[in-house]
Amino acid sequence: MRPIDLSIPLGIGTPAWPTYEPLQMKYFKRLAPNGANGQILTHSNHVGTHLDGEIHFHTPGKDIASLDLDYLMHEGVVVDLSDAAGDYDVYTSRMVEERVEVREGDILVIHTGYHHFGWDQPAADEIRYMVKHPGPDREFAEWCRAKKLRWLGVDCGSADHPMNTIIRNWMPRQAKEADTHFRKKHGKPLDDFFDDSKYQLMHLELFNHGIVHAECLGGDIDLLLNRRAVIGAFPWRLVDGESCICRILAFVDDGLHAELTKKKAKAKLTRFGDVAGALNEWLHEEARARSASRR
Repeated sequence: MRPIDLSIPLGIGTPAWPTYEPLQMKYFKRLAPNGANGQILTHSNHVGTHLDGEIHFHTPGKDIASLDLDYLMHEGVVVDLSDAAGDYDVYTSRMVEERVEVREGDILVIHTGYHHFGWDQPAADEIRYMVKHPGPDREFAEWCRAKKLRWLGVDCGSADHPMNTIIRNWMPRQAKEADTHFRKKHGKPLDDFFDDSKYQLMHLELFNHGIVHAECLGGDIDLLLNRRAVIGAFPWRLVDGESCICRILAFVDDGLHAELTKKKAKAKLTRFGDVAGALNEWLHEEARARSASRR
């Protein structure tokens, strides 16, 4: 088995989730005169690729250190929904199951395509990445519980729809755009579609059932669209940690890894050496072809 990185680069330019502390890094000692370079980092747990833990929203839940390795690493699937959901859209469990097989107890990684707008990408657009990405309704959370998923991952700012978070209040111009979109597409205003009873449902209605999620995935995710793999999240063993920055990897057999390595050699890359998703539409076309037989 060989790894494929599903994590985004982490640096001082990586945006944290709005209002959370970003990464700050400074030297406190240098080779001259101290004999070694040393750095101090300060940051919140919600910057870059990170795993939200149960106690982020569920006080009696597990901390990050309490998550077993066989929970964090297991079989799973990466589904591509970029052809089904765009700005402010709502994605559904049906969209997922039309494209991939999701087994009970799986890890599910959702590729919305919005990591293409991440800070590390040629098409970077921070507002679109954090504020306009699609997200689910309550039906999806209920489906996650019925499937007994281990955890989920998303390639955007939040596993919740951004307009079902406090962002709705912080970004009034975009909230107005979203309201127009919801009235046209769903026949009701945004405030009625996502009323107070649904607030951050992917956090509040899943963490108390032991189903957490990782946010801001990316890396070479475009190589694995609509494919199964062994997926692992590797946070620190952080006692009392409500969440944690982590590395997320997908593991595939040697033959498939060699095939994917050849595809990456043909692909246009970011300045960090990852596949630049927006510049490689052929990878998405291949993914759609893989899922076509399920529809």
